[in-house]
Amino acid sequence: MNPSDRQNKIINIVRERNRVAVDELAKLLKISKETVRRDLSTLAKVGKVQKFHGGASLPVMTGEGLFRDRMSENSAAKAAIAEEAVKLIAPGETILVDTGSTTLYFAEKLAEISGLTVVTNSAEIARIVSLAHSQSKAFLLGGEFNADNRQTVGSMAVQQIRSFRAHHAILTVTALDLRTGVMDFFIEEAQVARAMIEQAESVTILVDSTKFGRIASFEVCGLDRVTNLVCDQPPSAKILASMTKAGVNVFCAEQ
Repeated sequence: MNPSDRQNKIINIVRERNRVAVDELAKLLKISKETVRRDLSTLAKVGKVQKFHGGASLPVMTGEGLFRDRMSENSAAKAAIAEEAVKLIAPGETILVDTGSTTLYFAEKLAEISGLTVVTNSAEIARIVSLAHSQSKAFLLGGEFNADNRQTVGSMAVQQIRSFRAHHAILTVTALDLRTGVMDFFIEEAQVARAMIEQAESVTILVDSTKFGRIASFEVCGLDRVTNLVCDQPPSAKILASMTKAGVNVFCAEQ
């Protein structure tokens, strides 16, 4: 196992358990305690874990409450989606990324690509990109700040999005169905997503299979505006047929 894959496994274990000891990581990954300690030191330097004596935990900056809980839900699926989605990105491109637990996993993979311009309303995503040694630039949108999600929303954020043009908009999704397309439970987040879509050449939706066939209060965009959909499991035959008809490229990540 190469160091990058090993460290990604460590991150996922920490997210699933919130706190984990060095001894436990060594047993789970079948590696030495010394290797675990070196990997934890590397991950702590870029803010992906927080070290304590004898182990590691989620960094404080990851957020609290509901958002922190979402980071540990379906972590393997979200990591696989991120791994697949980052293949769509090339060095030097401009990327709009909204706030979400899946886009946070994606940002960690994005940080490995050089020379990007990443525009986001997520303070955590901006932190991940700015700490990476990839010569990428992070632009954090202003606006009303939500402490739980560590995101900015509102008219100021939307206005600032319109000052950028991007190769890609990478968005999370709360719900997706045949009639409406992509939806969100919160109007402020839907407004940010719509503005990002307007400014992007390509729109990629990151979605785990639990979101298919659901509805939410606020429309983000129809299926005809989606370029790519990256998921952990394929949608139903009916949804897949509608996506194909709308010209959506569907990528199913391997776990």
